Amino acid sequence: MNTASAPEATGADSPRARETLKALYGYVRPHRWAVALGLLLALAGAAGGLLQPLATKVLVDRLSSGDTIAGILLALTVLVLLSTVAEAFGAYVLERTAESVVLAARRGLIGRLLRLRLTEMDRMQPGDLMSRVTSDTTLLRAVSTQAVVNAATGTVTLVAAVVVMAFLDAVLLGVTLCVVAVVGAGIALVMPKIGQATERSQAAVGEMSTDLERVFGAFRTVKASGAEERETARVEESARRAWRHGVRSAKWEAVAGSTDNLAVQLAFLAVLGVGGARVASGEIPVSTLIAFLLYLFYLMEPVYRLVEAVSSYQEGAAAISRITRVDRLPTEPSGEGRPVRPRAAGGAGRPASVRFEDVSFRYRPELPYIHQRVDFEVPGAGMTAFVGPSGAGKSTLFTLIERFYEASGGRILVDGKDVRQWPLAELRSVIGYVEQDAPVLAGTLRENLVLAAPAATDDDIRAALARTRLDTLVDRLPHGLDTLVGHRGSTLSGGERQRVAIARALLRGPRLLLLDEATSQLDAVNELALRDVVAETAATTTVLVVAHRLSTVTDADRIVVMDAGTVRAVGTHEELVAEDELYARLAATQLLTPAGRPT
Repeated sequence: MNTASAPEATGADSPRARETLKALYGYVRPHRWAVALGLLLALAGAAGGLLQPLATKVLVDRLSSGDTIAGILLALTVLVLLSTVAEAFGAYVLERTAESVVLAARRGLIGRLLRLRLTEMDRMQPGDLMSRVTSDTTLLRAVSTQAVVNAATGTVTLVAAVVVMAFLDAVLLGVTLCVVAVVGAGIALVMPKIGQATERSQAAVGEMSTDLERVFGAFRTVKASGAEERETARVEESARRAWRHGVRSAKWEAVAGSTDNLAVQLAFLAVLGVGGARVASGEIPVSTLIAFLLYLFYLMEPVYRLVEAVSSYQEGAAAISRITRVDRLPTEPSGEGRPVRPRAAGGAGRPASVRFEDVSFRYRPELPYIHQRVDFEVPGAGMTAFVGPSGAGKSTLFTLIERFYEASGGRILVDGKDVRQWPLAELRSVIGYVEQDAPVLAGTLRENLVLAAPAATDDDIRAALARTRLDTLVDRLPHGLDTLVGHRGSTLSGGERQRVAIARALLRGPRLLLLDEATSQLDAVNELALRDVVAETAATTTVLVVAHRLSTVTDADRIVVMDAGTVRAVGTHEELVAEDELYARLAATQLLTPAGRPT
């Protein structure tokens, strides 16, 4: 990603080169028979071209002797047609296979990215990850099939041409190889520079994607701040870096391509001079010189193929390197257990118990602890509220229950079983989770509502909409549930997004409902209605709430007071007001907003 890593791209014997070839083989292996077919067709087309100079020599010899040339012309025509058809069909097979390779790479990347641990997502830039799925995988198209076939056909046809040229005249072949070797040394020096420039260009494209994702994620804020020009300049700078490295790569590719032509042109002049002298002295007939010159120009094709193969490999190696770095990132377990079939929204079922036993947590070893010896128990149905100053670690409790992060110490038990022993899919299927910012995905309202319960019926959806007071919203939308809600739900208000998130969680029929300040953006009327829904749900479900509103807290069956990552006190509102100084102070200040006053 950084330019410092670019030198790794050089050196065929380096570990990275071996890893790249291994990864490339992994992409090509499932399509090896299609690649083999494309290779055979390409060789068939090359064979036709290889025979044409020999046929020309025979034709010239027949002209010199006065024999008929109709047969040889017909044979040449058939040869040209067959080789053209073989090459065209082979090109189609390879292009189709290349698209299949890109598709497989993208599917693998997407599946892995969506299973990344949150600790890795916290470190990575989403825009850069997206560029690996889009632009980096595109570079696989050439290297996975065309580069392989070009290298094979270029090598085979080059060797075959050299053998035939040696048969025609060894002296002229020696002259040709000397010239090509001198110029080829220059090409070898250029090739690693193409890979370095390409990797830096792709890294800059990733930075540009990251900057764009940053702007689009806060589009209204950028406009309201009058920051369009500054943000445009920031994105343009990434685009300029990508352009600079792309131009550098194009420069070295042009040098390599021009050097290829230069080698053939210089060899042609040398052969013309030496060969003309040999014809004049009678050492070889003129037909041999003509055939040799035709082979010399024929060499341009296999040499070009080899140069293109190496160039494509250098570009593809840069892309493969960035893709394989994603493959090395740790992911959550996949295929571990099966989700529990959700009960109907509001249906009966055993509520889950939750217990934290001396739990400590920090995001990384070098960072301070968020939790220190957190200990509390929620035995079953009812509502438990978590309160405390900002930064006390309340919301982080929910991420630990969901196993977005793993506890650094202690145990978290759900239904008396350590969450690390639960199959991950099964654990999350019994939990309904409403995040603090209540994210809504681009798409239709229906797609958002059934995200966690894809089997929900229309009756289930209508019931959830009525409970969350979203039915009036649906009635006024132009296409009802099938109305698009915009990027991140931009066409909905903050309160509507929160109600959509709550309805989505309720549709899952969870045994454990986690609400992280789920009513913070609601007005007093809708908040009161949602409080009734939460109270109704708590009768059959374990409900854990992070709340800042006094109205929510006073309704709780138990309240857990947190401070600086520890549990300070547990009790009811009345008990804590009388016994805990911090809770009494919070309840008396604006940190807990009185009922009827939305934050």
